[in-house]
Amino acid sequence: VLSSLESPLIFVAFILTSALSVSSSPADIEKGRRKVVHVLEDDTGAVIVQTAPGKVVTHRGGSITLPCRFHHEPENVDPARIRIKWTKVTDTLQFEDVFVALGKQQRVFGSYRGRVFLEQAGPGDASVIIQNVTLEDYGRYECEVTNDMEDDTGFVNLDLEGVVFPYYPREGRYKLNYYQAEDACKKQDAILASHSQLHKAWLEGLDWCNAGWLEDGSVQYPISHPRDECGRKDTPAGVRNYGYRHKEDERYDAFCFTSKLNGKVYFLKRFKKVNYAEAIKACIRDGSVAAKVGQLYAAWKFQLLDRCEAGWLEDGSIRYPIVNPRSRCGGSQPGVRNLGFPDKKFRLYGVYCFRENKDEAAGGTGKTKSVIESLTRRKSSNSIPMNATKVI
Repeated sequence: VLSSLESPLIFVAFILTSALSVSSSPADIEKGRRKVVHVLEDDTGAVIVQTAPGKVVTHRGGSITLPCRFHHEPENVDPARIRIKWTKVTDTLQFEDVFVALGKQQRVFGSYRGRVFLEQAGPGDASVIIQNVTLEDYGRYECEVTNDMEDDTGFVNLDLEGVVFPYYPREGRYKLNYYQAEDACKKQDAILASHSQLHKAWLEGLDWCNAGWLEDGSVQYPISHPRDECGRKDTPAGVRNYGYRHKEDERYDAFCFTSKLNGKVYFLKRFKKVNYAEAIKACIRDGSVAAKVGQLYAAWKFQLLDRCEAGWLEDGSIRYPIVNPRSRCGGSQPGVRNLGFPDKKFRLYGVYCFRENKDEAAGGTGKTKSVIESLTRRKSSNSIPMNATKVI
């Protein structure tokens, strides 16, 4: 609730969606020099800043706009005195700097360098564009606008289309502390999943009877078909939660999350099956590398890879992806079948390889240049273009 300070800064972060409408106060409400814009008044006459709910959704490698708008009172404030700052909320009261602008001066931080740009779609627009989105970009962002002594903030959630998968290493189940789980997911082209990502996967049918770490340090597992060996048969289906556990001392599996690939996973056709070392060499000779577990899941999810042949992956496990279940291919449900970690020297299988899309990778610089040119052309525009990526 805003107090009756002189010349306040009224701020709104909102998400563009046809289903959403933000109410405003009756036209031209005057309170001295104040006119309320994009806000509502309650029964007491106090002003309540409205932030629209929802999230913006893209995929790894995509571009997305984090929408944020603000309004000055009075309107003749010098734009050079306005500071726009974006940060990522990484933990309770922990923030990672992303972008800051003061007038025409701008600075981008850390891994966001070369990927984050101010949209500049007209006066009052503090939106930023993130290009070539990574798995690590997933999360909650704060937009802060400051005018001398006045400031206000709004939040935007960036979500990714992707797939959650359980993971445990060759050593067996319940062998990973939090930091080892985090590293294990990273080695498989993934990150630790969030609770919301795991919950969505459960809604889509994920059923896994082993508890695993999530990115917030909690340990959970999804059960779609309750049974005695998984927390009792008479308990309801849902995501079971062990709460927050000691990150160094306690050991569980991991729930990892990955998104769309910049490349292709394929089963390498060969005349004979091979051991692990031969499989690694075969992919290299074919101009590729052995696929990681996260890459196979992404190919199954986004490229609809369906192959009823077991093959080596980079971590030494044997798996195969099934989109259209059939009787001879591991059951009645779609998914990535896991045959475990066999002997690397004496067991023989096929191999799944991954080939990066070098055309897209090389085109990143050009895409960045085109974004900058597009923003420059739009500088004088007062309209906010709808982003092509889904907004929820």
